[in-house]
Amino acid sequence: MTAGFATQTIFALASGAGRAGVAVIRVSGPEAGAILDELTGRDRPPARRAMRVRLRGAADEVLDDGLALWFPAPHSFTGEDVAELHLHGGRAVIAAVGEALTGLGARPAEPGEFTRRAFDNGKMDLTAAEGLADLVAAETAAQRRQALRQMDGALAALYDDWRERLVRAQAHFEAAIDFADEDLPPGVEAEVRGALAGLADVIAGHLADGHRGERLRDGVEVAIVGAPNVGKSSLLNRLARREAAIVSATAGTTRDVLEVHLDLGGYPVILADTAGLRAAAEEVEVEGIRRARARAARADLRLAVFDAAAGEPDAETRALLNGDTLVVMNKADLGAPALDRLDGRPVLGVSARTGEGMEALLAALEAEVARRFGEGGPAPSRLRYRVALEEAEGAIRRALATGEAELAAEDLRLAARAIGRITGRVDVEDLLDVIFRDFCIGK
Repeated sequence: MTAGFATQTIFALASGAGRAGVAVIRVSGPEAGAILDELTGRDRPPARRAMRVRLRGAADEVLDDGLALWFPAPHSFTGEDVAELHLHGGRAVIAAVGEALTGLGARPAEPGEFTRRAFDNGKMDLTAAEGLADLVAAETAAQRRQALRQMDGALAALYDDWRERLVRAQAHFEAAIDFADEDLPPGVEAEVRGALAGLADVIAGHLADGHRGERLRDGVEVAIVGAPNVGKSSLLNRLARREAAIVSATAGTTRDVLEVHLDLGGYPVILADTAGLRAAAEEVEVEGIRRARARAARADLRLAVFDAAAGEPDAETRALLNGDTLVVMNKADLGAPALDRLDGRPVLGVSARTGEGMEALLAALEAEVARRFGEGGPAPSRLRYRVALEEAEGAIRRALATGEAELAAEDLRLAARAIGRITGRVDVEDLLDVIFRDFCIGK
């Protein structure tokens, strides 16, 4: 995005597309005030106060009767002059006002351009901007809360503190280089190295969170595994509360991984039905079983399902049991003897057909998701944060391992730079277009 492009006045529909009771059109840029004056034919309203107006287009045609708000720079979302028009939500109204705005010299905004301008004008850092994008996309309560914390600066405050500590430590090493012939206070280097070792451990602990922030943002992966015909697809349908998977008495019906998205107690969950695990000869089923094993291996949690009539899981399903697995005995309504525990793990008896035991299964699954991925302190919610933090930790540990002040200072500069890239403090120009192009138009 060029500098000249960024100084143009832009507009976009900031509310949802389609017919609605109210539509909000946002205008930002140096000509926003003059455009508002021209559309309304009257003095603009006091700052941040709504005023009823009649909007007029070419030949003095009345376009709509609505509200106008005025946000003079720098006290606006973008840091520029901003006008907002609250209109009736019909498509004809939106189209007519958009045509009038174009005729007055504004242009339609690109995806994320309002937020990009807010970042460029120092109204928010990159983590806050990405938190805003997450808030717009949030589908569960946990996603909403995490996005709000990030947008409010929780991550930025943490990472800025770490960066400042690295810059101070770097200054100590550079002082040792610049004043090598002078007597510096004794014990300073040991104190700095001790602080750096503590910071490296803090960053390592921040990263060793089981990808909590990313899971809350993208969804906790739960795979349903087991032998053919134990009721995995029926269980998926019961949990999803709809007929998402085909159910058949024919073994091997499920050939591919089928996903449904759930809101489980406010946590986003991606529930996957997989092919039945067995020795198979048919090519498509063999591939389905390979995918099932791969999905089970990468899942955050597994539901290992077996048929109550069998008494216990088959050997292949049993081999998957570990600390990431909940054991589910399906078809408990058929009167088979109940199995309470297996290899020290509780067994959840359910009937996907009647719904028996499903509330207990949901409660157990929700408790396990909350225990592993429950909201705590700020957590890295994107892969790029994690990569930058790993780079910073590695550079700090290299600085601690060397006895040369010049090398230590350079490693600390690299560490501070890596953390600065997360918030956009340094060296991020090449990232900006990638980050903001995924925003919705009007943000």
